[in-house]
Amino acid sequence: MTELEELKARVRILEDIESIRKLRNKYFRCLDGKLWDEIAECFTEDVKTSYFNGEIKVDGREAVVNFFKIGLTDVLLAMHHGHHPEIEITSETTARGTWELFNYMIDTVNNRAQRIAGVYQDEYVKENGQWKMKSIVCNQIFQESWDNKDIPS
Repeated sequence: MTELEELKARVRILEDIESIRKLRNKYFRCLDGKLWDEIAECFTEDVKTSYFNGEIKVDGREAVVNFFKIGLTDVLLAMHHGHHPEIEITSETTARGTWELFNYMIDTVNNRAQRIAGVYQDEYVKENGQWKMKSIVCNQIFQESWDNKDIPS
């Protein structure tokens, strides 16, 4: 491989990593904004997911979006943060990534709040030039819940 070819390959890898970062950020933004049509664009048709340390497994784009619609109702305000990405490009059309999660959620009806920390393990594929999530596994490190009435102002 010539020096120019090597440079092109390295730039492609960096561009792919940045595209995957943007994809994961879009996922979080769409979750928190309840943008269900837009979040569907993040997934392959046959996406496989596992949440809450394997307690909930949902497969297929439509089923995953419906899972979010049911779980993140309008009374829940959430802010998902993904940190410290480790993204590995495994081929021109495949990659995997690890992200740390911090999620803060408020139940506006019951005046309760929750914080969750965890780790995402993702697999990505490039379809028609666009990176998509093919597999998501999210394992929790901890989850805390409390009644906001118990916290003095």
